[in-house]
Amino acid sequence: MEPWQEMLMENQDLYQERQKGKPPSEAGAARTEPLQKDSPLNHGVEQPEPPEEGRNAQEKGEKLGQGDTPSQETADPTQQLQTGISRAGPPEQEVTPKGQDPGPTLNHPVLDGDGNTSGGEEMPRVFQRGAKEEVEPPEEGRREEALMGELSELVQQVVKRSSWWERHGIDDCIIALNFLILPAGFLCLRSDNALPFLLGIFILGVVHHSVTVKGSHLASHNALTESKSWGKVWAIFFLEICSAFTAEQAYYNHVKLHHGYTNVIKLGDSSTWKLPFLNRYVYMFIAPIAIPILTPLVALGLLKDVELKTALRTLCCMFLGLYSHYWLLVNVSGFQSVWSALICMLITRSLLAHPYIHVNIFQHIGLPMFSADKKPKRIHLMSLGVLNLPRNALLDWSFGHSIINCHVEHHLFPNLSDNMCLKIKPIVSQYLKKKKLPYNEDSYMSRLRLFLHRYEELMVNAPPITELVGIQ
Repeated sequence: MEPWQEMLMENQDLYQERQKGKPPSEAGAARTEPLQKDSPLNHGVEQPEPPEEGRNAQEKGEKLGQGDTPSQETADPTQQLQTGISRAGPPEQEVTPKGQDPGPTLNHPVLDGDGNTSGGEEMPRVFQRGAKEEVEPPEEGRREEALMGELSELVQQVVKRSSWWERHGIDDCIIALNFLILPAGFLCLRSDNALPFLLGIFILGVVHHSVTVKGSHLASHNALTESKSWGKVWAIFFLEICSAFTAEQAYYNHVKLHHGYTNVIKLGDSSTWKLPFLNRYVYMFIAPIAIPILTPLVALGLLKDVELKTALRTLCCMFLGLYSHYWLLVNVSGFQSVWSALICMLITRSLLAHPYIHVNIFQHIGLPMFSADKKPKRIHLMSLGVLNLPRNALLDWSFGHSIINCHVEHHLFPNLSDNMCLKIKPIVSQYLKKKKLPYNEDSYMSRLRLFLHRYEELMVNAPPITELVGIQ
């Protein structure tokens, strides 16, 4: 039996003991104790991170995963919970007060084959006990690292043979084309006829999501350009001006937590997408309409933890993006009232909000989850906890391949562009299947039916998670 299969069986046994009211075994209690002492993850508090595991599995080639895994903080977790995250100014100009955690930045750390940053940083104390008790047999660890290293070499060969056009140019052109068709959308809204007006709504909606989802996602991973300096500029442009959110918080939540600890309880378990007080139909079909309103409000709430100059930069960028949209509707599209322009903004900005919410929950929730001290190696973690959806022309254009049909590939190699994820998809899928590792795929409608049928189990009762649990 494979090590990851034994781990899942152990996860399920412990979960069933908890459900029946039985006290967990001593080993299970020891593993869950650090998490029970921890507080739930939220956008404003940085959680302690699990220990660095293993050695570098990509020593024979370049590190494909650079910039997409959290570094190990050395501060006391208790102090981190009290002080929150320090998000001070543009990443290249951050000045961190003495004794405070530097928090998220747009700088890109170097990671090893297990998805951890190299450098031998000190392990947070909250995880030391679990790490000592869960010493992985050297043979299994070497085997798993060898798998990731072998796959990385295969992918690296494809990347080296690819031109700049394939690595970045195609996706850059898709984003540029979206900006080029924007004038047509605003001009169509001037028409009194229903068909051109609806066409204008469609154009603006598709462009908005292409820029705010595809553009922001690639920018957060520095996949739009090979220059780190330009990568920071594009991150601020797409995340703050176009998406009305904070660049630092987006990087921290998505890159450091979600990618660094995919489906790891309290760190990257996608629990931020859960709203247990909403019933299934309201959450799945009505609540997404409010995303354009909630996004800037959440961003404003996060600004209280940052330095004044960073908050002012974010406020200026958010105002510039929102007001530019409103100004174009009034002066180019000819809207006569403030409310008609605001309603049009809401419609266009929420046009694809439903699939946006659905995709984010379909591809992780309902798959195996792990505690921080019992998570498998990177290749098993990503193959178990990530799912691909089929290709869809509209969603591929608006969200990108790395979010839709190449999500497994994206989590294994997060700094690759959408086009490169599509190019390495046959290699990754064949390799995982050859090694008898999971390669999760399902249709959009199948996942929708699953979530409507098991909404209470997946979105209400589990999580919030405080114990080790594996959901099959």
